Amino acid sequence: MSVSVLKPGLLSSLQDRGRRGHAAIGVGRAGAMDGPAWQLANALVGNRGDEATIECTLLGPTLRFERAAWIALTGAPIAARVGDLSLPPWTTCHLPAGSVLQLGGMPLGCRSYLAVRGGFAVAPVLGSRSSDLHAGLGRALRAGDVLALSAEIPLRVRGATEAVGVLPWGLDPQPWFDFGRQPIALLHGSHWAWLDEASRQHVLGGSFAISTDSNRTASRLDGQTLQLREPLELISEAALPGTMQLPPSGQPIVLMAEAPVTGGYPRIGQIAAVDLPRLAQRRPGDTVCFQYSTLEQALARLAEREQRLARLRRHIAQRLEHPE
Repeated sequence: MSVSVLKPGLLSSLQDRGRRGHAAIGVGRAGAMDGPAWQLANALVGNRGDEATIECTLLGPTLRFERAAWIALTGAPIAARVGDLSLPPWTTCHLPAGSVLQLGGMPLGCRSYLAVRGGFAVAPVLGSRSSDLHAGLGRALRAGDVLALSAEIPLRVRGATEAVGVLPWGLDPQPWFDFGRQPIALLHGSHWAWLDEASRQHVLGGSFAISTDSNRTASRLDGQTLQLREPLELISEAALPGTMQLPPSGQPIVLMAEAPVTGGYPRIGQIAAVDLPRLAQRRPGDTVCFQYSTLEQALARLAEREQRLARLRRHIAQRLEHPE
């Protein structure tokens, strides 16, 4: 059975953990921009954790479910309806066969994740089901697309095949979504010292706005023009998500999930991996500011987050075994 795409939304694509280990042949990672939200969406429907979800950007798709399914929505708050019923995010919902799920806009944030119990039956490419729009591996959803669903193990909930339903418990999104838009942790890059003093002060003391030119490849930052103390002649080096580069325009860019595997612009900073999902949730026009972090601090925060995620996923799995 399958899910039919009636309306594709603004930019919706299938994303999983990403396509890692292929940079040597020029293929980047891709994958979910907000990794914790992707993991928790899968956890809420009892998936193993590596299934592809639909990543929605700013405006979600409208989908018809040809069979009954359990779903979950996480990430940015998003309007979700089946007929006249509103569905809450960050919990587990049941849709009977024939349901039309309408996903609307996001009043805050940029990306939401729709997981389906069992996952989407999409053939992996180089070990991943992620769409890499920049590289042309997969594409954004289009009206008329039909997404096959993998076989699922039903949850033991009375009446689950007869009506829209919602489990009586869910997750608090506060620890996993940056409602307060706190500063993003930034490590010094290899060319940080080449920035002039005024530029260094602005990076860590001023603010930028997310540009309308931002996408899954890079978040472009509008604001005060940054300058180097003197020009640099560089050769391309390996690149990865989170690297803050300074192109000739003087407006910095931060490489994101679909980052190219090499780049030749000066590297003035590196976003702490733990804060990349928070930056991914900043939408065009949002303000972003940065605070300095050491490598040790960044690693400690990342380890603590991963421990909390692992504990929460185990707890969710235990609750799903006894959902009533």
